Amino acid sequence: MTGSDALTVRPLILSDRPAWGDLWTAYLAFYETTRQQDIYDTYFERLLGDDPQDYNCLVAELDGKLVGLTHFLFHRHGWKVENVCYLQDLYADPTVRGRGIGRALIEGVYAAADAAGAPSVYWLTQDVNTEARQLYDRIGTLSPFIKYERG
Repeated sequence: MTGSDALTVRPLILSDRPAWGDLWTAYLAFYETTRQQDIYDTYFERLLGDDPQDYNCLVAELDGKLVGLTHFLFHRHGWKVENVCYLQDLYADPTVRGRGIGRALIEGVYAAADAAGAPSVYWLTQDVNTEARQLYDRIGTLSPFIKYERG
């Protein structure tokens, strides 16, 4: 990052709705899918809610513009006493990739998991997602189930 870059990772807020919608649309397009407007509305509402079973969202803001997002949730695990954290969605705007956005978002999830007493964080990706997997191989541990997890 240069001195002029101001990267912030923070929780989603209500006024982020338009930019979040654009980022999530781009994320879904990457996976060659779409969702109806009611799904967007419901998901955004849940992301802002206080139900501990719902997803959480962190966004990456660079120089005042949202450039990335991650959605994650905590859930019980049959082999552990503490909850685990599932990182479901991670997306950085292609125009800012290579500038630490993905790493910062994952580290934000790691910090949220630590704060919630859930030291295990895992996520999935497609085996052909080679660009993202370069980061995941540095920040996570590849499992034999094609699942990345925090050590």
